[in-house]
Amino acid sequence: MTSPIHCPSSPLLRTLTELDHVRLSNLLRRDISGPLAAQVADVIDNADLVPSASIDADIVTMRSRVRLRDTATGAERTLTLSYPDAADAAQGSISVLSPIGMALLGLRTGDVVEWHGAGGQATRARIVAVEYQPEASGEYTT
Repeated sequence: MTSPIHCPSSPLLRTLTELDHVRLSNLLRRDISGPLAAQVADVIDNADLVPSASIDADIVTMRSRVRLRDTATGAERTLTLSYPDAADAAQGSISVLSPIGMALLGLRTGDVVEWHGAGGQATRARIVAVEYQPEASGEYTT
């Protein structure tokens, strides 16, 4: 079975925890404007919401550590999805508000995501593994 390719503007359904939904909604109200606001609103408005204790362990949630494989080069990298104030690209922690962060949120192992970097070039990567997910580790409120 082939996994879907997901672009941030794609209407594919994502799964979010109720807590991630609330926190992203608050972030949207306080700190985001312009085209990014519309993209974030689309993601949170169209997501399937589940309680933190019920989310599948292979879904990318906030603070998840994810291993990706570039579909063109085969190169792998590991990233942690963070809120903007905790993001540190040099340490592999990317903001949920970055193009790749928005592309990953709510998807699952096996999905192929596509995003456009700062130079406008499209990149595709497969989610190889969710190596760490807070909810799968019993962390429901952090």
